[in-house]
Amino acid sequence: MDSLLTEIDHVAIAVRDLDAAIAWYAEVFGAEVEHREIVESDGVEEALVRVADSYVQLLTPTRNDSPVAKYLEKKGEGLHHVAYRVADCAAALEAVKASGYRVIDQTPRPGSRATTVAFIHPKASFGTLIELVQESA
Repeated sequence: MDSLLTEIDHVAIAVRDLDAAIAWYAEVFGAEVEHREIVESDGVEEALVRVADSYVQLLTPTRNDSPVAKYLEKKGEGLHHVAYRVADCAAALEAVKASGYRVIDQTPRPGSRATTVAFIHPKASFGTLIELVQESA
């Protein structure tokens, strides 16, 4: 069987102050934001810093009831999730579900950068929240 995962899309880091995190990456690594977007449906603002063919996604909540706000309150700043690129998000999500594992999204949904995404519950994946990301055609 060929792997459904094609590469790492991004590593997401939850932060309280997005501008401070952006400034830190610029000062320490000379890295600049390639994309910045508010994702209303998830209650977050993101900034993507390119690293080779992948990204570091800096995330901050835009409202107190967002999953990232709850994460920051419970665990503090740090690694939030790992996102893998897939050729077909629906097929990859169905493979996870068919294997009997818990998912957060029952069907793929729109993500940032005009992607299609779905999340796998961390209890199904050794404590790590996983995002499946299909780039737009």
